[in-house]
Amino acid sequence: MIDPFGRHITYLRVSVTDRCDFRCVYCMSEDMTFLPKAELLTLEELDRLCGAFVGLGVRKLRITGGEPLVRRNVMWLFESLGRRLENGALDELTLTTNGSQLRRFAQDLYRCGVRRVNVSLDTLDAAKFLAITRWGRFDQVMDGIAAAKEAGLRVKINTVAMKGVNEDDFDKLIGWCGDEGFDLTFIETMPLGDIDGDRTQQYLPLSIVRARLMERWTLTDIDYKTGGPARYVEVGETGRRLGFITPLTHNFCESCNRVRLTCTATLYMCLGQEDAADLRTPLRASESDGPLIAAINEAIGRKPKGHDFVIDRRHNRPALARHMSVTGG
Repeated sequence: MIDPFGRHITYLRVSVTDRCDFRCVYCMSEDMTFLPKAELLTLEELDRLCGAFVGLGVRKLRITGGEPLVRRNVMWLFESLGRRLENGALDELTLTTNGSQLRRFAQDLYRCGVRRVNVSLDTLDAAKFLAITRWGRFDQVMDGIAAAKEAGLRVKINTVAMKGVNEDDFDKLIGWCGDEGFDLTFIETMPLGDIDGDRTQQYLPLSIVRARLMERWTLTDIDYKTGGPARYVEVGETGRRLGFITPLTHNFCESCNRVRLTCTATLYMCLGQEDAADLRTPLRASESDGPLIAAINEAIGRKPKGHDFVIDRRHNRPALARHMSVTGG
């Protein structure tokens, strides 16, 4: 699949649920209304959709949510997708998680062919962790991360940088990741969805974060890519990689190779645009994948050049109404 700007689309992020056992302050409101379960695709339908994308050239699948591991029987999907790793149709199957269920599933994920997981963790302070996640249990997440490491999964920590919230934690996170052998990525807060708060107060440019970090750490630019949007440096003191995802201060659209599929089969060609394609109708209209593949190709033909993220300080509103948990984190 090649979009109108010559970019090969080889990476699909698949949300299997919009539900989550946390209520992180930058992601969703505490009193969330989730999709009726009847509207979600079955796991078999998600598997079929992924198979169609793999047949069209997708080489990397990332399972997301919400929190993907709270989806009932989700390991069936991992097992089925893992067979495409075995036959060479797929290069990588990965997962983004909040870590709460990793103790339960880490061994099974490795058995299915997952070798790398991203874990969202914004602080190493238990009290601050509870304030950020509202419902999260810090000890449970740390135990889950340990279980992932024990299972042989490579762990990357994702940290959302929030002004006045976790700025004091960044050095600790870098040091801890160095000790544990984890890579770390900082992410600017993204203006998606109503979160019961003032997102303009959260926004912290990563250009400022990097400048501060360089006062303590030796950061060297490296040419390392995972297929995602992060730009990486190596931390001289730890030998680990540190990534920066900057949708606001420096967008990464010129090399975008990915699209996002929701748990209701809505395909978003860009995280920061509202244009989307309904794949559920062609999926259910025929046992043949012909109409589905035609719909996918038509959608890729509309993929925009880039997003239009902006923090709206005048009206204090998100750039897009939908929440990240709906699109897929």
